[in-house]
Amino acid sequence: MPPLACVTRVVSFAAAHRMHSPALSGHDNLALYGKCNSRNGHGHNYKVEVTVRGQVDPTTGMVLNLSVLKDCMQRAILDVMDHRNLDLDVPYFKDKVSTAEVIAVFIWEQMLVHLPKSDTYALHQVRLHETDNNIVTFSGEYS
Repeated sequence: MPPLACVTRVVSFAAAHRMHSPALSGHDNLALYGKCNSRNGHGHNYKVEVTVRGQVDPTTGMVLNLSVLKDCMQRAILDVMDHRNLDLDVPYFKDKVSTAEVIAVFIWEQMLVHLPKSDTYALHQVRLHETDNNIVTFSGEYS
């Protein structure tokens, strides 16, 4: 039986967003999100770690070719979010608050679209660094 390993690749992107829920009043949005509710939004230099877990192929010595993961992350993350206003430019956020948690879920869903289907590996984790101190991890679990 082949060994299992996790392969992680990291990319960075810059994006703006506004923390604002249409389900809340202006006062409640300001109380909940504070300065992050600014009408003009604010930006972050995000860092994303995408981890794939799978069998180490005995012939290639790889779980998957890192160039494949790099290409998938380019299409799923950078092409869609880099230097964008998430709330205005990414349709997914039209009816969702662009919190780090929701962004991590979006990246997971995008990676599932772009990562080639395989019987030997699977998407394992998305880790989004909104700041050096604020990090969200999503592993595809829904309640």
